[in-house]
Amino acid sequence: MASSFPKASFSSLLHSHHASSKTGFPTISFPSCSDRKLKNVRASLDNISTSDVKEFRVKKTQHFAPEQNGQIIKRILDFSGRKPSTPILDTINYPFHMKNLSIQELEMLAAELREEIVYTVSKTGGHLSSSLGVTELTVALHHVFNCPEDKIIWDVGHQAYMHKILTGRRSRMHTIRQTCGLAGFPRREESVHDAFGVGHSSTSISAGLGMAVGRDLLEKNNHVISVIGDGAMTAGMAYEALNNAGFLDTNLIIILNDNQQVSLPTATVDGPAPPTGALSRALRLLHSNTEFRQLCQAAKDKMKQFGRQAGETAAKINGLSREIGGGSGACFFEELGISYIGPVDGHNLEDLVYVLKQVQAMPAAGPTLIHVITEKGKGYAPAESAPDKMHGVVKFDPVSGKQLKSKPKTLSYTQYFAESLIAEAERDDKIVGIHAAMGGGTGLNLFHKRFPDRCFDVGIAEQHAVTFAAGLAAEGLKPFCAIYSSFLQRGFDQVVHDVDLQKLPVKFAMDRAGLVGADGPTHCGAFDTTFMACLPNMVVMAPSDETELMHMVATAAAINDRPCCFRYPRGNGFGSVIPPKNKGTPLEVGKGRILRKGSDVAILGYGTIVKSCLEAAELLKMLGISATVADARFCKPLDGELIRQLAQEHEILITVEEGSIGGFSSHVSNFLALNGLLDGKLKWRPMMLPDRYIEHGSQADQIEEAGLSSKHIAGTVFSLLAGVRRDVPLYNL
Repeated sequence: MASSFPKASFSSLLHSHHASSKTGFPTISFPSCSDRKLKNVRASLDNISTSDVKEFRVKKTQHFAPEQNGQIIKRILDFSGRKPSTPILDTINYPFHMKNLSIQELEMLAAELREEIVYTVSKTGGHLSSSLGVTELTVALHHVFNCPEDKIIWDVGHQAYMHKILTGRRSRMHTIRQTCGLAGFPRREESVHDAFGVGHSSTSISAGLGMAVGRDLLEKNNHVISVIGDGAMTAGMAYEALNNAGFLDTNLIIILNDNQQVSLPTATVDGPAPPTGALSRALRLLHSNTEFRQLCQAAKDKMKQFGRQAGETAAKINGLSREIGGGSGACFFEELGISYIGPVDGHNLEDLVYVLKQVQAMPAAGPTLIHVITEKGKGYAPAESAPDKMHGVVKFDPVSGKQLKSKPKTLSYTQYFAESLIAEAERDDKIVGIHAAMGGGTGLNLFHKRFPDRCFDVGIAEQHAVTFAAGLAAEGLKPFCAIYSSFLQRGFDQVVHDVDLQKLPVKFAMDRAGLVGADGPTHCGAFDTTFMACLPNMVVMAPSDETELMHMVATAAAINDRPCCFRYPRGNGFGSVIPPKNKGTPLEVGKGRILRKGSDVAILGYGTIVKSCLEAAELLKMLGISATVADARFCKPLDGELIRQLAQEHEILITVEEGSIGGFSSHVSNFLALNGLLDGKLKWRPMMLPDRYIEHGSQADQIEEAGLSSKHIAGTVFSLLAGVRRDVPLYNL
């Protein structure tokens, strides 16, 4: 992001005396605040005229210590890797400790927070750039408002690390995203300062509006602040909430954190991608205008006072306001009934504190949006130069920013998917790729580099992505819609109504299926098999390794008469033999395979957990138990012939999946029951994720907690055999 951006000077946001404008409505005067200069840009707040706007110079990463002998001492940020000195931060345990700090002390606190977060995350990994970008905003919010009485809602939540430090959790930051440690996102169970649990995008305005209306109904007097990033503003839910907020006209503060970056790791191969769509471009054109705001407010007041009789008058006022406001494009928020203030320099604490205090003091302001310009990764050079790569990091060297990644022997499943899709698209020009602001996360940035005209980033808009894909399929194209399993939940109605009901051949690539580790339950892909396999026309697949994944990409490309989906996990492949030139071979739909032949028990796995089933068979072999292991491949349609064979040839059948209740095992049980295969001596047991959310931690720890490790599988078999056969000894597995 460029170092120069629009910024306003603020002094008397709501001055006590009023003048009369040429329109007949009162105007508000705004003396300039200071003589610091921001180069080459101008902005207005309310009725600042062109002549009032001053030029300022941006302070890049300068931070100042309190005055000593009348001299302000410049502080150089310490990213040496040593534990930083944080004298002011050391005095802050909770937000009320910040109330008496001066602006210079707040600037020092912001500098110390930056050093602290780089030092901490360099040792733990986690989300970095987003938190660095809202340092001053976080400090200003907690200095001005009274959290937890005042509710602060962080959209998505990965930018809330500073918030966690300032709300009593600094001593536990070294545990963030680790087993039994702090969550990577705000959670109501973790702190009273976390007003709303988040993790997915574009929910903050809806939640904040609900809290604001609830406050009014309960006759409380607190503030509600929703902090939303411009990437999250590409989702329809944000605009649904804005529309409703303007109609309800309740007091709600919305802070638009505009960093000119999509808030997710959506990047092309050549670097970060800007926010997608016309809405993001329009944000850069917005400006504020007092005459316009007052005319809009007058129209609203007129409607409230006289009802329908004021319609004609209000329409005239509204038309005049658009004229004065410089055209309809400049007053989008205002036309929704939301007061707009900005743009504000999000790294200038003096301005931030002043504006927030004035908005805090406004009586009956209705919904107000403060447009704050920030820089993702601000203050830490490696993050400023590569905000996409430093969005989510593993452990890294704080001096250079180099991430300490060990080179794996195999690629990630995401990469195998992308390479296989490219191979299919080389042979079929009807194949296109779609993602929802997740080019880097889904691997479609690689597809985009090869086929830039056949890859579509729709923004954080999963519902639109699904129906957009349906439209492409209706025209005879072959859309691969690559969306994380947990994010596809947001577009389920479109999957049902717009795709499956019409039997349109959209292909859903569901990444991050199953347990995902440090991101925890908000990103856990537990439910996709359940909600996709219940649809009458959907083909549902899951590969057992990277080779099978490539075959399923080829299978999906070959299915032209109905929709299909395939799930694959976070992490790397097992090292199976890859097809030549990454080109898979289409599988026979609805046919599984036997990988290991045994006689005592049958273990039927679905997805990459098949590897654990094979490991369990080895453990059982050591105990003298012969196990058959089969790879189901398909949940829908099931391989009835394979299931019947396993049930008839073994006294015990175990089904294993890394998914929720209602998924693959439920479909198998339905088949067994309808075909009378449970009426005899067969003992069948399903193994799946427990009916609760698995907390964040390493994937290995999560598998243990879920009871789905190879030892758990072997133990389940062993316990059943012990009840059937007296010759089975007891062992401690």
